[in-house]
Amino acid sequence: MEKEIFYSPHLEFRLKLRKIPRVLPEKIFASSSEHYFDRETGLFIAIGRSVYRKKRRDVAVVYKEAGNDILLVTIHPLKPGQKENRVQAGRWQKI
Repeated sequence: MEKEIFYSPHLEFRLKLRKIPRVLPEKIFASSSEHYFDRETGLFIAIGRSVYRKKRRDVAVVYKEAGNDILLVTIHPLKPGQKENRVQAGRWQKI
């Protein structure tokens, strides 16, 4: 059975606030080869590359799973080195 993807109200707000295309979070989630577990929040992170404010950068989509449902919680561009720092500190564990 295929998983169903939902957007949280917070994610909807962030998309409008940051002027991010509505399809981007689901696209990143579905195509990402980099998924992490955030030990601090208990949520999962998918990382993808996208153009944001005229620069190509890593973008994190935070999500949680419940049975066959995926709730995309939020999206944000990562600062240079942010992903590496969180992995090195042990906060994000690659899955």
